[in-house]
Amino acid sequence: MAYKEVSDPAVYVSFPLEGEERALIAWTTTPWTLPSNLALCVNPDMEYTYYHDVQRKKDFIIMTERLAALYKNPAKDIQVKGTMKGQELAGKKYKPLFNYFLKEAEKGAFTVVTDTYVTAESGTGVVHCAPAFGEDDYRVCVKSGIVVKGADIVCPVDPNGRFTSDVKDFANVYVKDADKEIIQTLKKADRLVQAGSIVHSYPFCWRSDTPLIYKAVPSWFVKVESFKDRLLENNKKSRWVPEFVQEKRFHNWLKDARDWAISRNRYWGTPLPVWTSENYDEIVVIGSVAELEELSGVKVHDLHRETVDDIVIISKKTGNKLRRIEEVFDCWFESGSMPYAQQHYPFENKDLFEKVFPADFIAEGLDQTRGWFYTLLVIAVALFDKPPFKNLIVNGLVLAADGKKMSKRLKNYPDPKFIFDEYGSDALRLYMVNSPVVRAETLKFNEKGVKDIIKDVFLPWFNAYRFFVQNALRLQKAEGKQFEYNAALSLSSDNVMDKWILASLQSLILFVRQEMEAYRLYTVLPKLVSFINQLTNWYVRLNRRRIKGTVGEKDAHLSLNILFEVLLNLCKVMAPFTPFFTEYMYRNLSHVLPASQRKDSVHYEEFPQARKEALNPAIETAVGHMQEVIELGRAARDRRKLPVKTPLMDIRVVHPDIHTLTALGSLQNYIVEELNVRTVSLTSEEGTYVSIRAEPEREPLGKRFKKLASDLGKAIQALSHGELKDFLAKGSIDILGNSLSPEEVRIVREFKGDKTRYEAAWSSNILTILDCYEDEELKSEGLYREVVNRVQRLRKKAGLQPGDPVELFYQVGENNNNSALAKSIKTHQAKLFTATTVHPIPYSERTLPAVNLLTEKYEVDGEKLELSLANYAFHVNPVILKQKYGADAEDVATALLSRDYTRTADSLQGNQGIIKFVLNGKPVELKEGEDFFRTAAQKLHLV
Repeated sequence: MAYKEVSDPAVYVSFPLEGEERALIAWTTTPWTLPSNLALCVNPDMEYTYYHDVQRKKDFIIMTERLAALYKNPAKDIQVKGTMKGQELAGKKYKPLFNYFLKEAEKGAFTVVTDTYVTAESGTGVVHCAPAFGEDDYRVCVKSGIVVKGADIVCPVDPNGRFTSDVKDFANVYVKDADKEIIQTLKKADRLVQAGSIVHSYPFCWRSDTPLIYKAVPSWFVKVESFKDRLLENNKKSRWVPEFVQEKRFHNWLKDARDWAISRNRYWGTPLPVWTSENYDEIVVIGSVAELEELSGVKVHDLHRETVDDIVIISKKTGNKLRRIEEVFDCWFESGSMPYAQQHYPFENKDLFEKVFPADFIAEGLDQTRGWFYTLLVIAVALFDKPPFKNLIVNGLVLAADGKKMSKRLKNYPDPKFIFDEYGSDALRLYMVNSPVVRAETLKFNEKGVKDIIKDVFLPWFNAYRFFVQNALRLQKAEGKQFEYNAALSLSSDNVMDKWILASLQSLILFVRQEMEAYRLYTVLPKLVSFINQLTNWYVRLNRRRIKGTVGEKDAHLSLNILFEVLLNLCKVMAPFTPFFTEYMYRNLSHVLPASQRKDSVHYEEFPQARKEALNPAIETAVGHMQEVIELGRAARDRRKLPVKTPLMDIRVVHPDIHTLTALGSLQNYIVEELNVRTVSLTSEEGTYVSIRAEPEREPLGKRFKKLASDLGKAIQALSHGELKDFLAKGSIDILGNSLSPEEVRIVREFKGDKTRYEAAWSSNILTILDCYEDEELKSEGLYREVVNRVQRLRKKAGLQPGDPVELFYQVGENNNNSALAKSIKTHQAKLFTATTVHPIPYSERTLPAVNLLTEKYEVDGEKLELSLANYAFHVNPVILKQKYGADAEDVATALLSRDYTRTADSLQGNQGIIKFVLNGKPVELKEGEDFFRTAAQKLHLV
């Protein structure tokens, strides 16, 4: 079913009350339903006005609030004679519009009835009721006794939407085409008060694109209302995720459940197994093929209509012929029968069915609340008085990016094949599972969201994996043996970040197990994605030097062992959500596992168990606070436009809890490194640095307290510093006898220090104060960090790997060794080597035969900097060579520098650092460290 904006007639029609000189006015946009009118409905609690229409010179009654809808100037156009509640109109008789169904008056028709579904939003507050063409019409007529449930109903429209001969004036006319004739007839009868048109949303058949009409048809029903209480009770016995769908949406649907029409008037479908006599005096419901064969004497091989419709049963009671009714099953009945049909129960697999019923869990969309979920429950409760499933996951609907339903015709969504080919099914799956759709909310599908999963999740995760592989191979090369994982080794680490990531991994495993057992996907994926962020952006980044072996091979082995354990277990935890990516990663990682622990696939692995001995909530909390401080410090730098490469003197951390400050003190080295500050100061005296006050959140206060909100607002603004600290600690505060929450009281903090020098930032509990003053020493260090950045970029551009033997040469300006940049490089030579693994050598010390790999020019703080990377080359001592070889010194140097560097350097160890050769018939003997040097750094005594 689709909806379109269409223009339809909108008519106001009068219904004179019997024995009175006044009439009710009803409004309708479906004039074709007026010949079937059997009642008028008013709201019993709303006010109605009895008035004289000046222009029409007649007395009418409509809802008071709707007078302006019918009259442009009610004060001028009408004369009010009185008012009444709708209840006072109940039971009054009125003159029918047509004489087609006058006999219905004997059943109470043509009477004013009441119901609260009548509103003041449209029309006149008087609703005309044609029970065959409206759900509420039918309901109020049944409630009033005008229509008897299950009995014939006035419905003068045939299956083709044309009037029957019961409505003789419009017989065989399509109902929508009859609107104009009906309006003319009403006008002639002086019953038309006003006619116009309205543009509104109207249902159309999505296949034929023709308008639909609401029409009652004879149906076969399941008497749901007779066991509604059991449905409500059994609904409580299963678990729904999310819960609100079960407790509100589905509960409300069950509470108002009506008898279920299970028959449909079409050819294709499963035939209803009901045989009846011609006048329905005798009804036989068939329970099996065997029973049908027994009663009919016909062998049944096919249950489709073309076969069973011709089967006749001879009644054992009367001898009359019983034939199958024409209707077929509603397909939702078949869907609801799925648990039994798939096992062919009760004819086969009885034991198996009883073992697997109810199902452990099912999953479907929110739109199935009134569909599959409902029919499953109705049939299960009717048969067994139990729910058909133990757990139910409800997902929301996936719409196009523009919020419309995905449509092949509109092509308002990307081709799924393109998404798979471009981003992979794992990225799509993770995007979907980490979206509102798993919380039964709507998702507007956006291709960028899938792309972002690659960028924000898979690439960082893969980079952590690749970093491990690179350094495991490096360690393997250094130690001459393959890296092997040792589970016991991980727990021996004293490094706080090692303990933290292991503890976080165990907490993650426990959390995922707990939430998956509760079928709460929407809590699991955010936690998994957050852990990947913690691993890549915190653990790996803060431990790069350790993992790369800079601190020592023993520490490298330990940190690699822990990184492997985390990556392996993360593969196992993520395997259900990203099956292909984790399989690829696992197959490579598992090579370092002992053969007895190795599986052919990650999907053969058991879901990991948490290592209780690695759990450490205190460290997790402490590192969490450390991360909070670092994030606040970065935010402060951003506001001051101070890049992290610019060193600063101090960051002061303020927190009321001394234990938190102590824990932060043990982690201050990380804060120093991440924020590039010299010191971290810790204090609990917030009042020294910040003033706090409270402001009322007026909107929530107004909604909750109405007139009292103003007094509460003033009291909130008058709260003392001590009261506010109490509020922050407890999370609530009593004011004027009312408990207020943080949603109603907003805390405002203001920094009291020198705002030109310091930048303050705070979260709910932590305050940071960053000292932004730069002295000359700090500026020099900042320049050094800029140089480190350029060197790393140069190495990357040259395609170098860690450990590749190269030398770095530099020149500042036109060989300006007295500039601030040149002095910074010289001052921080050792630190620059630690950061880049190369020593900065002035251009003046470069040996010409050195093979230059890459040269780049940069600008750093307004000064020109040229950097060159070159392969290792020998460097001679010209003074010593001149003393030893006189005029031949230059030829000796040329001969040395022309030799193959790698082979010559490798031979030095076996020759006690001596090179011998003959030049011009004279023996030459050169000693490393005196006559020549392997590198410029060695020559300058930097190594």
